[in-house]
Amino acid sequence: MLVTFTTEAYADITMFGDVAKQMLKMMGNSGNIPGAMLAEDIPAAVERLQVAIQNNDALDEQINDTDDDEPKVSLSTRAVPLIELMKSAAEQGKSVIWDKAS
Repeated sequence: MLVTFTTEAYADITMFGDVAKQMLKMMGNSGNIPGAMLAEDIPAAVERLQVAIQNNDALDEQINDTDDDEPKVSLSTRAVPLIELMKSAAEQGKSVIWDKAS
């Protein structure tokens, strides 16, 4: 499943469903899809997401994953577009909605 995040303040962002749910939960959201967040709730959610990602990346560095030959894309790298979308929405006073990509 793919999830698309939409706001009037930024281009749509689509990501894998499992990653989207993980980030939503890191923001303090239920992780339900579809969903929405009001503009006034976004700054606190972004702050929670950034703190959780920093903690997650520190944990990932401690885990030595030698079974996989492919490079791992960190959660912090995956979160950059979503964080930018959310910051733009908050700055412009716009809500963010997410749903399964069609």
